[in-house]
Amino acid sequence: MLAISLDLSAAAQNDTVIVRPEQSGEILINPGMGITTFQRFNGEPLNQGLHWSEEGPTGKRSDSSTRSDFPNTSIAYCRWFWSELQPTANRIRWEIVDTALAEAQRHQQTLAIRLMPYDEEHALPEWYRNSGARRANKPTDKDGAIWQPDFSDPLYMKHWNALVSSAGARYDGHPFLESVDISSVGYWGEGWSDYMPAFQFQKALIDIYFDAFKRTPLLMNFDEPQALAYGTQRGAGWRLDCLGDMGRQWKDRPSFSHMLDFYPQQIARMHVQDVWQRSPVSLETCWVPGFWKEKGWDVDYILDQALRWHVSSLNVKSSPIPIEWKNKFDEFQKRMGYRLVLRRFEYSRTAKAGEMMPVHMWWLNAGVAPINYDSRCWTRVQVNQRFGWPLRDVERTAGTTWEQSISPQLQHRRGKKLRRGRKPHERVSASSWCLVEVA
Repeated sequence: MLAISLDLSAAAQNDTVIVRPEQSGEILINPGMGITTFQRFNGEPLNQGLHWSEEGPTGKRSDSSTRSDFPNTSIAYCRWFWSELQPTANRIRWEIVDTALAEAQRHQQTLAIRLMPYDEEHALPEWYRNSGARRANKPTDKDGAIWQPDFSDPLYMKHWNALVSSAGARYDGHPFLESVDISSVGYWGEGWSDYMPAFQFQKALIDIYFDAFKRTPLLMNFDEPQALAYGTQRGAGWRLDCLGDMGRQWKDRPSFSHMLDFYPQQIARMHVQDVWQRSPVSLETCWVPGFWKEKGWDVDYILDQALRWHVSSLNVKSSPIPIEWKNKFDEFQKRMGYRLVLRRFEYSRTAKAGEMMPVHMWWLNAGVAPINYDSRCWTRVQVNQRFGWPLRDVERTAGTTWEQSISPQLQHRRGKKLRRGRKPHERVSASSWCLVEVA
């Protein structure tokens, strides 16, 4: 359901009623946007201090009796390591993802997910390491304690393909699956590694996702330029995972900054500036906001830059937002994603049963991104008759205004609904609806 808060004070002109609603100043919890929860769901306890866990939930957790001081959100973001999901070659624990989807629904959220190969602390599955698969490094190497895979190995392609394809067969188009990260190479599947394969192998690992998920939105990881360009050209949105890094944190690159150097350059060089107009942009903080504050980084610059990149969702790792920055993050949430404002609503004072009654609306998207849902706006007139029109069929670019007119035919019998599209309570592909009520 799209939240639109209205003060319907009307002015009558002859037989026409004109309503100019007062815009709400509230933070609206709308589908497909907002600050996400991470590895947990609305209302669950936050991570403490500057720490977080990369391990996704593996079962249902008890609800907390105390309310966490964290924004309510429509998206829960969870990710799991390969070894957790597939402990043996012939068993995939899809009940983990099934439970997470059910928990997201129970907490009035959709679920964004990533399947991760490994990281420094979570090795590739033992069965895979013992399968005859090629290793890219040696035990005597500097990183020899970590079993690094050869990403060009046909066995890696075979088994990773099988996992992703199985996920797609089971979950593609699920009404509560928000999006899937394209995860393939390196730690956490972020797409970078000291053992990068040639692009032909990167491309094949990316194609797996487009074959498996034809209906659920995909998000391309940002780090490798050629892979970013390829994935977004195929229709994926994009995500990055070091929002906020203002530099002086990297021993091998003391002057390097993701925010000041890498991200602006990559966006321009790979021509992904306009991807947001048709696919979502999702960002993740480098460390957590409390770390930004500890380092004295400019939070205004960081949040403004996120808005310039047309962010729809932001993962702050379910970490507390510093109290001094609460108002800044509140204002940020009012601008991220989409924010539909009804500027003018015009309808006839009287109408006859069986005849058309014109309704005219002027809308503004005051956010920085479009709606990435097949959504409908429902207009209720008098005796609970509702008339739907698709939001994706109108001009919905951020910062623009559009006019929408509908001419529903009123029904004679009280309470009978005329459907144009789906009823508001029907949910298909996580479709959403807003409700404008005429008294």
